[in-house]
Amino acid sequence: MSLLAVVVISAVVLTVAYVSYGPILARLLRLDAQRPTPAVELRDDVDYVPLEPNALLSQHFSAIAAAGPIVGPILAGVMFGWLPAWLWILVGSIFIGGVHDISALVASIRHKARSIAEVVREHMSQRAFLLFLSFVWFALVYIIVAFTDITAASFVGNQTLENGDVVTGPGIASSSLMYLALPIIMGLLLRYTKLSLNLATVIFIPLVGVAIWAGQKLPFDLTAILQSVYPEANDAFAHKAWDILLLAYCCIASVVPMWLLLQPRGHLGGYFLYIALLGGAIGLIVGGGKIEYEAFRGFTTPKGDTLFPILFITIACGACSGFHSLIASGTTSKQLRVETDAKVIGYGAMLLEAMVAVVSLCCVMRLSMDSELLKNPQPNYIYALGIGSFLKTLGLNEQLGVAFALMAFTTFVYDTLDVCTRLGRYIIQELTGWYDAKGKWLGTIITGGAPVFFVMQTLTGPDGKPVPLWRVFWQLFGASNQLLAALTLLGVTVWLWRTRRAWWVWPVAGVPTAFMYCMSTWALVRMIFTQWGMISGGQPVQTVTYVLFGITTLLVVLALLMLIEAIRALWPSTPGTPNETVAAAVPA
Repeated sequence: MSLLAVVVISAVVLTVAYVSYGPILARLLRLDAQRPTPAVELRDDVDYVPLEPNALLSQHFSAIAAAGPIVGPILAGVMFGWLPAWLWILVGSIFIGGVHDISALVASIRHKARSIAEVVREHMSQRAFLLFLSFVWFALVYIIVAFTDITAASFVGNQTLENGDVVTGPGIASSSLMYLALPIIMGLLLRYTKLSLNLATVIFIPLVGVAIWAGQKLPFDLTAILQSVYPEANDAFAHKAWDILLLAYCCIASVVPMWLLLQPRGHLGGYFLYIALLGGAIGLIVGGGKIEYEAFRGFTTPKGDTLFPILFITIACGACSGFHSLIASGTTSKQLRVETDAKVIGYGAMLLEAMVAVVSLCCVMRLSMDSELLKNPQPNYIYALGIGSFLKTLGLNEQLGVAFALMAFTTFVYDTLDVCTRLGRYIIQELTGWYDAKGKWLGTIITGGAPVFFVMQTLTGPDGKPVPLWRVFWQLFGASNQLLAALTLLGVTVWLWRTRRAWWVWPVAGVPTAFMYCMSTWALVRMIFTQWGMISGGQPVQTVTYVLFGITTLLVVLALLMLIEAIRALWPSTPGTPNETVAAAVPA
C-alpha cells in the first residue's frame, strides 16, 4: 500500500462518517436551529458571543488540536507499527472521539453553556462535581508539563537535513515569538479600528509565513545569551530556561482579555493549521511514495509496553481526547450561534483532527526500519522532516518546509498551553469561591506554577542517561486525558439517560464510556505498579517518582469514586424520587 492510498482511504472514510453518522447523532441529540443558544440568549459580547460556524470552527479546531495528533500517532506508530495506530485513529474518532465532542458541546449548551462539571453536579451530585473538578485540574497540569517541555525542545539545537541545510531551534523560537506578536496586533486593530475580520485574515495570514521565513534569518539563540552571563550554560540549560519562560507566558496569556490574544490567535492558528493539513495531504497525494515502515510490530514492545492498553492512551488527540470536552463546554458553547452548528463544530472538528493524525502517522510510515530518526524518536522532528519532504514534492524549499512544520507544531501547542492555564484558574476559583482579582491571580499562579516543579527535574533512565521529561509524562498525560474523556462520557451518559430514557444511549454513549474507562484505568494501574516497584526496589529513587506515584494513585481513586456516584445516579429509583423529577423537568 502507498502513502497516497492511506490518505485517500482515510479522507473517504471520515467524509462518509460525517455525512452518515453525523446526522444520526444530530437527530439523536435533537439539534434544533430554532432553539436559542446561550450565545444568543446571554449575549454580552465578552464571554457570550455568537460566531459564524466557519470562524468558530477555526477557533475550536485550533484550540483542540494541540500537539496530540502529532506526537501520539508518531510514538504509537513507532512502537506498534502503523496499522493498529491507523485503525484506532479512524474507528476512535468516528465512534468515540466524535461522539464525546459533540455530546459534550450539546450537554453544555442545554445547560446555559456551563461546563461538563456543572452538568455532572446537576445530574449526579455535589460530590461528583468536586471529584470531577479535582481530576480535571490534575489532568490540566500534566498537559501543561508535557506540552511545555516538548515545545521547549524545539527551541534549542539544530536539525541537519539530507541536503545539508540546517533548521535551527533558535530560528523556530524566533518565528514563534513573531507569531505571538501578530495576533496581539491583529486584536488591537480589530478592537480599535474599522478593520474587518476578513481583511485582517488576508493581511495577517501571509505575515505568519513571513515570520516562518524570517525566524531562520534572525534566530533567537537563548543558549548563546545565557552563556554570555553563565559560561557553563548549554542547550540542556537553555531548554530548562525555555520551560520557565513558556510557563510565564501561560500565566500572562491566561489572564489577558480574550479579544487581545486568544480569539485572534485562535483565528490565525486555525487557518494556519488548515494550511499545514492541506499542504501535507496534497504533498502526499502528489508525491505518493511507498510505505517503508512495518505495518504491525507485535503486541508487546521490547520495553514491555503492550498494545492493550498503551496504544489507546498514547494516541489521545486524533482519536479521542478528554481535553476537547473542556474546550467544547468552556469556550465554544458560549459562541455557538445555532444548535445545528454543533455537528460541524463538535463532530466535524474531531474528524479534521483525525486527518491531522493520519498525516502525522504518514511521517513514520515513510521511514525505513533502520532510520536514524527511530533510534531516539523525537516526534516534533519526525513530523517536521516528514512534512518537509511532502512539501518538497510541491516545489517548496525543504528547509522552509521543515521550519513551517515545526512552527505548525508550536502553533498547536500555544493554543493548548494558555487555554489549559485559563481553565485551571477557573477550577481553582470554583473550588475556593474566590472570583475577585485575588482569586484570579492565585488560581493562575497555582496552575502555572505547579508544573515548574516537574520541568526543573532532570530525569534519568536505568542506564543513567537523561530522559526527556515530556516522554515520561506523555503516557501519564495520555492515560489521565483518556480517563477524563471516559468521565465526560460518563456524565453525558447519565444526563442522556435521566432525561431521555432511550435505548440508544447505551450503544452510542455507554459503550464508548466503558471502553475508555477500562483502557485508561488499566494504563494508570500499570503505572502505579511500575512506580511502586521503583520505590520499593531498594535503589535510590528520584523525588519526582514519589510525586507521580501519589498523583497517579489519586487519579485512579477519584475516577473510582466518580464511577460510584454515576452508578448511584443511574440506580433505578422509586416514583417521586429526584431521578424522575429531573428526568421530567430538564429539557433534552
